[in-house]
Amino acid sequence: MSVQQPAVREAQARAKRERDSAKPQVQCAASMNDRRYSKARVADLMELTKPRITLLVLVTTLVGFYMGSRDGINLSLLVHTILGTALVASGASALNEYVERDFDARMARTRNRPLPDGRLSPSEALVFSAVISAAGVTYLLYFVNALTAVLGAVTLAGYILVYTPLKTRTALCTLIGAFPGAAPPMMGWTAATGRIDAVALSLFAILFLWQMPHFFAIAWIFTEDYTRAGFSIHVSGDRTGRQIIFFCCALIPVSILPTFFGLTGMTYFVGAVLLGFLYLGYGFAVALFRSNTHAHRLLRVSIFYLPALLALMMVDKV
Repeated sequence: MSVQQPAVREAQARAKRERDSAKPQVQCAASMNDRRYSKARVADLMELTKPRITLLVLVTTLVGFYMGSRDGINLSLLVHTILGTALVASGASALNEYVERDFDARMARTRNRPLPDGRLSPSEALVFSAVISAAGVTYLLYFVNALTAVLGAVTLAGYILVYTPLKTRTALCTLIGAFPGAAPPMMGWTAATGRIDAVALSLFAILFLWQMPHFFAIAWIFTEDYTRAGFSIHVSGDRTGRQIIFFCCALIPVSILPTFFGLTGMTYFVGAVLLGFLYLGYGFAVALFRSNTHAHRLLRVSIFYLPALLALMMVDKV
């Protein structure tokens, strides 16, 4: 036994050294897993805010601010406006996903979102979205002005408390949802000017009317998906086609109002008319041929129309 004891002790010491050397590797692996988990969680929270929609909101807000800035751009105020609006828009989208999580789970196009996919818990999403929404309204109140903060709060409430519940009750939800959707350029205008006037309302009206064919095209393409989820929407058919034509026609005269108000020149006027007839032409094609192919084309044209119109407006500002 005396001969074996040193060998046993040496084996035990070697095993202890191996265990001790393995601990840092285990801790390092755990730390890497924690970092990966944290990054994934942040990415899921960001996805909850619908970044592409938020970007569109910020672009239209920027245009409204720029058009309302008659004596030069107040960069500090612009930054505050963008930050506050980004928080409100992100919070609205996140709250929408929280409320609609069960419906999203039934739709092929939304079932992989963080909530229906189980990557985030409902309580996490609710706390996150409520905090950034409240922070956005408060930020606008303190760093921009009360009018813009009120518009942000009304837009948020309208989107979550009116539009979102109505999506399962009436096809009029698209029309009603276009009201909060059209607010961002007016918020940009009020941030720069501190008032709502006819020009601000014209910017609101342009975005309001643009949304209708845009969302009708989406509803046409995903009619089966929306129906499966239980949403009441304008399904593909004659009625939706007629409404697409109506709103495209209404958009043409409304889109040239900035020129009549002295905000833009004739370059914008001509460009707005041409873009309007282009939009209308693709709308007519959807109503005439009633196919998903033409609805896809209208959707792509709508995505082209808005930034082109806004760019013309900014370039030809008087």
